[in-house]
Amino acid sequence: MRLLTLIKKEITHLIRDKALIFILLWAFTGAVYTSGSGFTMEVRNFPTIIYDMNNTKESREIIDKFRKPYFKIISQIETEKELTEWLDSGKASMAVIIPPDFSRKINENKAKIQVIVDGTMSISATVAIAYVSEITYGYALEVLEREKLGLTAVYRNLPVIEEKTTVEFNPNTLSSWFMSMLEYFNMITMVCLLVTAAAMVREKEQGTIEQLLVTPVRTWEIFFAKIIPTVLSVAILSPLTIYGILKGVFGVPLRGSIFLFYLVMLFYAFAISSLGLVISTIAKNLAQSMMLMLVILIPMLFLSGAWTPPESMQAVMRNLSLLSPMRYFIDFGYSVLFKGNGIENVWHDILGIILIGGILFVFSVYRFRKIFIK
Repeated sequence: MRLLTLIKKEITHLIRDKALIFILLWAFTGAVYTSGSGFTMEVRNFPTIIYDMNNTKESREIIDKFRKPYFKIISQIETEKELTEWLDSGKASMAVIIPPDFSRKINENKAKIQVIVDGTMSISATVAIAYVSEITYGYALEVLEREKLGLTAVYRNLPVIEEKTTVEFNPNTLSSWFMSMLEYFNMITMVCLLVTAAAMVREKEQGTIEQLLVTPVRTWEIFFAKIIPTVLSVAILSPLTIYGILKGVFGVPLRGSIFLFYLVMLFYAFAISSLGLVISTIAKNLAQSMMLMLVILIPMLFLSGAWTPPESMQAVMRNLSLLSPMRYFIDFGYSVLFKGNGIENVWHDILGIILIGGILFVFSVYRFRKIFIK
């Protein structure tokens, strides 16, 4: 009965905070949508200039390969000065330079082109270079087939290795699937940290923490009352993301058990909310709690395995990532929703979330009692 009364009080505070309600709605809808639609690791309409010093049929053939949607030719220049001006001003991100002897070198099997890419945005530059390599390789095969037409029958009798690439779970390699789901996981983490830490810090700032201490309730009941409204808000808003944004807008296939995902998500929300309570026992005001959240959240994100596979991390970083519940939850979320794995494949992630969540909750209660209960 005491716990229910405290929970009712926290839910009332949450509902009355209209700014926080707006933040929660945006986090589970707008933030996920903009992340999935506004960020891509693919290159589209890459601004490209052409410096063709050969002006032959062969040079025009290879230039024709740099077409939309990957590249957008915005100008054909005639001097090196123009090339420098376009790249330095940022109006162009890539320059394709065809040397004067290009057509002659093709006949000698020594043809080369030069490509200069603005490396300021390293990801886009790397992807663009990969596209250029594929284009030049394809053009080289075309020239070989054309020049060696008489030897086609001989080549057909030679042993060959045929490469066929199959992409599982995301056949079209759509970054919107990956980014929208990752942002959803990030929003769960941020909301649980923010709402729980802010709720406890507000008690400090308003001087009502002493009133809680003199009430006939236990410390763990106070903390449960702070956590449960946060977990409920995540549970209520998650269907907006899962069915409205992920599946409805981006068409992300939900192959696994939604019930299993939902159940473990509640454990994860509890674990992160417990971390929020730990932050609230350290911070003296809301500003300090926000700074501590950033200090903790950013390393958690980079060590979660979302951007860099744990196998590619240094041994120290890989071991540190095992202390983060986010590492287990992201692995669990992608395994269940994307791959359709069952509990027999993700039990170790579930166990990690529950263990770390329990440790964080016990530690937050211990710190609170140490600070406020002398």
